[in-house]
Amino acid sequence: MSSRPAPLPQQTWEADALSLYQRLLPASFLQQLQSQSGIRQNNRVYTCLVVMWLMIVQRLQHMASLQTVVLELLRGLPAGFWPHPCQRLQDWRQGRKTVSSNTGAYNKARKALPTTVVEQSCDRIFQQLIAALNGTLPALGERAFLVDGTSVRLAHSQPLCQCYPPGSNQHGEAHWPLLRMLVAHDLQTGLAMRPQWGPMHGSQAVSEQQLLEAAIDRLPGGSVVVGDANFGVFSVAFAAAVQRNYPVVLRLTPVRALRLAGGPLRDGEDRSVVWQPSRADRKGHPALPADACVCGRLIARQVQPHNCAAPFLLYLFTTMKTDRDRVVELFGQRWNIETDLRSLKSTLQLKQLSCTTPAMVAKELDLAMAAYNLVRAITCLAAERTGIPPRGYSFTQVRNVIEAFTPLVANAKDPQEGKRYFDQMMHYVEQSKLPKRHRKRPSYPRAVWSKGERFPNRKG
Repeated sequence: MSSRPAPLPQQTWEADALSLYQRLLPASFLQQLQSQSGIRQNNRVYTCLVVMWLMIVQRLQHMASLQTVVLELLRGLPAGFWPHPCQRLQDWRQGRKTVSSNTGAYNKARKALPTTVVEQSCDRIFQQLIAALNGTLPALGERAFLVDGTSVRLAHSQPLCQCYPPGSNQHGEAHWPLLRMLVAHDLQTGLAMRPQWGPMHGSQAVSEQQLLEAAIDRLPGGSVVVGDANFGVFSVAFAAAVQRNYPVVLRLTPVRALRLAGGPLRDGEDRSVVWQPSRADRKGHPALPADACVCGRLIARQVQPHNCAAPFLLYLFTTMKTDRDRVVELFGQRWNIETDLRSLKSTLQLKQLSCTTPAMVAKELDLAMAAYNLVRAITCLAAERTGIPPRGYSFTQVRNVIEAFTPLVANAKDPQEGKRYFDQMMHYVEQSKLPKRHRKRPSYPRAVWSKGERFPNRKG
């Protein structure tokens, strides 16, 4: 199940979100996966394939309620979701008996959905899209992945507080459990690897560097790893560049850069260095070999921030052999990961999760990334048609177009009608371009207006 899939034919993924989901994740794959994992599942309405799609719909439709996605099911899904329909489905299709619109069965199926099935399904979607979409940077001849970390707030429940303890300060313990999540996004296409996460506080707290070391094996081989100063440490450079053979472009703090260079650095310097672990590095990573080191280049370049702040020296460590200016230009695109995180947390509602168990948290995070990748795939299709880079489109606008047209394409009466709806969808996706701002937008004084609404307290 872990073998890399062959590239998809062009016409295989030219479809709306639902058809694309079915083609990337066919029912035969789920059956094989369940068979190899020893998971037994009777024929029923809410199969693993159906439940995962409905959870993706919840993310694509502004975090829709359980009732909304159950109605999505009742409106009709393609027969490919049920290769061997149960008696209830056969009665429903023949009009003898309807399926209940209550959410209890769907909610129970969500909780029973195996986490391993979700993880391997999301990995397959990512691998298939990576193989089908060209993310190679023309200037480098390689893919580049931007890595960064963020926090996700969880619902306050006893299981989650035990796994992801809340933070605390001098005033006491906070209320909300928090987890730290690491994401890795393809620079060219925006496709995202399945995230890695762990506790943000407590005795089992993990750092972003530890999460990257745990997740880096899932990146496509030979991809350039681009990270900010938080990842510009020896353990990350050694794990990526030496142990896994991934080229790296890492920003260094001034203190670490000057220590590595052995003296001051000037603008435009590009010197070869051998990075060896410090005493603190070995204390934090006792398993490092005695001869551990990373050979690379240390680049210093004066840059001007876009917000017109004072220029400063940017220090980069890289194991790439390419031209210095291209390395600096590559790191300059790291800001895209910040807008990707905004799309995940704001548009797909990952800022705070409402589920109350660690297993449901894992399934929600993985399937939210699958929903994100479906939007990115359709964006890449529009980019191939227009010649505009995939990151030249608004993620939120594309998501809104997909939300509006996917039901129309899925419930078309014939292929001609479906093709017409699909062409309309792509027309509006191609119109979802980001504006070109040639000048700084004026700032306005901010004011906070109260809502002016007060409701009576609940009586005891």
